[in-house]
Amino acid sequence: MSSAPPPQSATREVPPPGLDPEQLRGFLDRERPGLVAGPLTARLIEGGRSNLTYVVSDGTGRWVVRRPPLGHVLATAHDMKREHRVISALHPTAVPVPETVLLCEDDSVLGAPFYVMEFVDGTPYRSAGQLAPLGPERTRAAVLGLVDTLVDLHAVDPAEVGLGDFGRPEGFLDRQLRRWGKQLDASRDRELPGIDELHAGLGRGLPASPAPTVVHGDYRLDNVLIGEDDRIKAVLDWEMSTLGDPLTDLGLLVMYSARLDIPHSPVSTTAAAAGHPAPQELIERYAARSGRDTSAISWYTAFAWFKLAVILEGIHYRYTLGQTVGAGFDRIGELVPVFIEHGLTTLQEG
Repeated sequence: MSSAPPPQSATREVPPPGLDPEQLRGFLDRERPGLVAGPLTARLIEGGRSNLTYVVSDGTGRWVVRRPPLGHVLATAHDMKREHRVISALHPTAVPVPETVLLCEDDSVLGAPFYVMEFVDGTPYRSAGQLAPLGPERTRAAVLGLVDTLVDLHAVDPAEVGLGDFGRPEGFLDRQLRRWGKQLDASRDRELPGIDELHAGLGRGLPASPAPTVVHGDYRLDNVLIGEDDRIKAVLDWEMSTLGDPLTDLGLLVMYSARLDIPHSPVSTTAAAAGHPAPQELIERYAARSGRDTSAISWYTAFAWFKLAVILEGIHYRYTLGQTVGAGFDRIGELVPVFIEHGLTTLQEG
């Protein structure tokens, strides 16, 4: 006698850590009846550095869920309500962001607050190699579109979209510099020639900020989705957004557009891709389209180099303590002096 086939539940997909599809389905059925048409499946999107991102589907529709990392402690560092708020506020503007579906602050559903937003088709380009199939002209169009979208973001009046109290822009640069200095002190256990000189030089040369805007905080090509028409379909990863100096976003974008020329670097930039515009062209395009004075951009770019050096040193420090998982962390420490040197050179250029 042949054995009966296993019940359907026995072959069900194992859900990813941090998201129970049945729990989510029950919540959505209660809060948005009719949105979901069947059982949900979920998969974790790899590549995020902090908050967790999942794609969920009922076989017909797709949505994206964002939640804090597993075992998170500091709620303010992974504030789902804040992310949900800025994306919801920007959706009616010229800034392309996914449409939010709902926010859940009840930990009992998924073990942490989360929000749901629409799924947007597009590609996040993380390296020059991934851009190569586009060819020079399409690569150029995509990167210039990144600048144009940044101008659109910085043109939004925070008060008009309900974000007038989204941050404390007064003293923004000074607070940022002190914050990253403290981050460095918390993870420094080796000599880093030049890092104190860079930090001090940034402090002495602090520029006067233009009028505050919504600042993304981590604006680069792999935090946007590019469509098949080479246009930006959505700007993602708003966890560091606030009200502050818009040129910090431009400085970071310029830093990521510089060529590192480090073989097998674990920190990838897209600058080596054929057709990628040079940093100076990005600065000039932003200045022309925004009307802002970018004459102090060397300071902002040097600050971006400093900030990334601190972040990389923190990763290296955790690696030495055996607190990292995965490959490539053994080479992070070698990059820190390179970033410090770029920061010092850039600051001197200003």
